[in-house]
Amino acid sequence: MGRLVPAVTRALDILELFLDGDGTLSAPDITRRLGLPRTSVHELVSTLVARNYLAHVPEQPGRFRLGVRAYQLGSRYAEQLDLAAEGQRVAREVAETCGETVHIALLEGTDVIYVAKVDSTHAVRMVSAAGRRLPAHCTAVGKMLLASLPEAALAERIPADGELTAMTEHSVTSPAELHTQLALIRDRGVAVEQRESNPDVSCVAAPVRDRAGRVVAALSVSVPMIRWSEERCAELAGLARKGADELSARLGHRGQP
Repeated sequence: MGRLVPAVTRALDILELFLDGDGTLSAPDITRRLGLPRTSVHELVSTLVARNYLAHVPEQPGRFRLGVRAYQLGSRYAEQLDLAAEGQRVAREVAETCGETVHIALLEGTDVIYVAKVDSTHAVRMVSAAGRRLPAHCTAVGKMLLASLPEAALAERIPADGELTAMTEHSVTSPAELHTQLALIRDRGVAVEQRESNPDVSCVAAPVRDRAGRVVAALSVSVPMIRWSEERCAELAGLARKGADELSARLGHRGQP
């Protein structure tokens, strides 16, 4: 790596300050928080304003906010993100931590589609593949995604008088029961499925959010029943949350939804 340019580093430090708080700062705020000379801050801010990386706040004289150029760069970065590719990277990290099978899935209608997968390192493991489609109500990722829908959208996809197909004897087949489960999932922030899509496997899943805070995918950890327990479920729920949060961050999400 070549030598870092101090002026560029300081300019970037200034821009990154606007990621916190209400997104507006004054020159004295910047001077105080970065410990830079007042004249240097004035010159750097003036340059950033001239290049549209910062803009004056009309209703607050002397204060600045991010400018349109910063938005354009962020938008271009977001356009280049590939959920499947980023998901595969994060799934690999989670799988390396827990040794179990990790999936990333999207919701399409009343089904989930797996877009990324990393296999368990154990001899006994779940057999699946990226691209596979399953009924959402039978999977942890699907329940997580259904629970994230607005009530009207959920009612349209899972009507109260509809029928739910069973994949195993443990699958939920009652829309009313499913809606009750989804309410609990919203409260807990994770979804658990025990032997509902595969009689020998249980899963735990957490939501993945985009930069606007919308749930766009879910990350799950799947475990054969021979390695499943309440303690293991709690441990993997924490890993699923951490992995989902990491993938959300890579998609541009910041903070709480």
